[in-house]
Amino acid sequence: MTPEEALTHLTRDGFVILPSTLFPSIDIPALRLAASTLTTQARTGHWPYIRSLPKQFPPWPTPTPSTPPSQGIWGVQHLLHPSNPSHLLFAKTYFDAELLRFVRVLIGCEEEELVMELYNMLVRPDHAFELRWHRDDIPAEAVAEEEMERLTKPAWHAQWNLPLYDDSSLIVVPGSHRRPRTQIEREADPYDAELPGQQVVRLKAGEVVFYNNNILHRGVYSEDAERMTLHGSIGSTKAGTERARNVLQHGVGEWAEKYDFSGFEEGMVERAKGMRRNLVDMGERSGEVGFYSRDE
Repeated sequence: MTPEEALTHLTRDGFVILPSTLFPSIDIPALRLAASTLTTQARTGHWPYIRSLPKQFPPWPTPTPSTPPSQGIWGVQHLLHPSNPSHLLFAKTYFDAELLRFVRVLIGCEEEELVMELYNMLVRPDHAFELRWHRDDIPAEAVAEEEMERLTKPAWHAQWNLPLYDDSSLIVVPGSHRRPRTQIEREADPYDAELPGQQVVRLKAGEVVFYNNNILHRGVYSEDAERMTLHGSIGSTKAGTERARNVLQHGVGEWAEKYDFSGFEEGMVERAKGMRRNLVDMGERSGEVGFYSRDE
C-alpha cells in the first residue's frame, strides 16, 4: 500500500491498517522486552507516567514505589522520556523514515512542518476495563452543528496504534468521522452499546492502524490478553495552536526540551530535533492550556 492509497482509505473509512512488511526496521522482539520492563516499573510505582484505572482522561495521579497505582494501570506514558533507558529503541519507531513518509501524506505537510507530539503505550489492565464511546476532541454534549464544524476542519495530525502483540481492543464506527452522530448514537449507553455498523479493528503484531481521532470509537480491554500497543501521534505546524491542549495536557512539555538525541543516526537526529523544536514552539505560543474535564 502506498501513502496515497492509505490516505484514500483513511478519508473514506476513518482508519486504515498497514502491513508490518512496510516497516522492516521495527524490531518487535526487542520492543516487547523493553515494553515489558517499563510496564512492570509502571505497575509497581517505579515509572510515574501512567494511565491509571478507572480514569479515561488526564490528569492521572502520580504513583510512587510506596504508593503504587491502587487499581492498576491501562497505559504507560512518555515512552520517549529521557529517563526511560529504552527511549532510543522506542524513538527509532516514532521517527522511523517510512512511518513519517506515510504521516506526511496523511496530514498533507512537509517534513520540516512535522511536530513531535505523543508516544505512549496501551497495556493489559489489572481488571476488565472499557472506554466510553467518544471522539477525542469533540465533547459528548456537542450538538450536530458543533460536531460538523469540527469534523470539516483539517485534522493536521496523524494518530496510530502499533501492537507488539495481536490486538483487537479498538472498536470504531467506519465513516463516522465525516458526519454528526445519529440519534441512536446520541442516546446509546456510552459503555455497553453495540452501535450500528461498528467494527472491531483486529491487528496482528507489527501492523499499524492509522485512525482519525474524531471517528466514533471506544476501547474494550481484557485482563486475560497480553497487550502492549504503542500509541502515537504526530502533528503539523499548520495546526497552529489548535492541537496544543490535546498534546500538552499529557505533560510532554515538561521534559521535551531535555530530550536526549545521543545515539540517533544522523538522518534521524535531524528529523527528531526539528519535530521537537516545533513542539516547543507550539507550547510557547499556546501558554497554559489546562485539561478537558470529561471523566464522569
